[in-house]
Amino acid sequence: MTQLTGQERTRYVQSMFARIAHRYDLMNRLMTGGQDIRWRKEVISLTKLRPHGSILDLGTGTGDLAREALLQYPKARVTAADFTLEMMRVGKKNGGLNFSTADALNLPFKGKTFDAVVSGFLMRNVTDVQQALKEQLRVIKPGGRIVILDTTRPRKNLLSPFIKFHMHVIIPALGGMLSGMRDAYQYLPDSTENFLTAEELTVRMVAVGFRRVNFKRLMFGVIAIHWGEK
Repeated sequence: MTQLTGQERTRYVQSMFARIAHRYDLMNRLMTGGQDIRWRKEVISLTKLRPHGSILDLGTGTGDLAREALLQYPKARVTAADFTLEMMRVGKKNGGLNFSTADALNLPFKGKTFDAVVSGFLMRNVTDVQQALKEQLRVIKPGGRIVILDTTRPRKNLLSPFIKFHMHVIIPALGGMLSGMRDAYQYLPDSTENFLTAEELTVRMVAVGFRRVNFKRLMFGVIAIHWGEK
């Protein structure tokens, strides 16, 4: 599945997320032991948003990050954007968000629109990381921030066999049982292992023009949060 490229991969990813939308949030809680809630809090905190600032949650899915933004900054202008309609339909049932259909490689927003752009588990799914970063840079105001939460290729260590077992056996089995879509949860470990390392993503962010770029690893090195400024 991860060997797919271009439009073929785009269609597969869109279809996959549409099929698992109704179990997406539950699976996130189970796969991370609920830690993803804490990670999202940290992502929004790292935006350093002003009380009335504007923020784009790109690849919002059902809107978890966008809702966290409203919890921390109730007066902020929050836009939740995704290219999978079914995910947003599920998110709309909880109300309270302004959803927008958007392709991460060609954002439908004017330049210098947002004080911050955040994303959760988006970047490993885009077909062109460089273009996605350029588009996020374009719509951020000067001095604004980007914060990225995503999986990353873990370094080899004593825990590597256990991490591999969890990713390739436990997650697909659990995902298949709860959603009936085992292939979707085989894609997760595959896309993680084929994605950039945390260091490589840092280089890409600097290359498109972000400054003061940094990152931290989480969950035994399988997750990373990156941030930078325009």
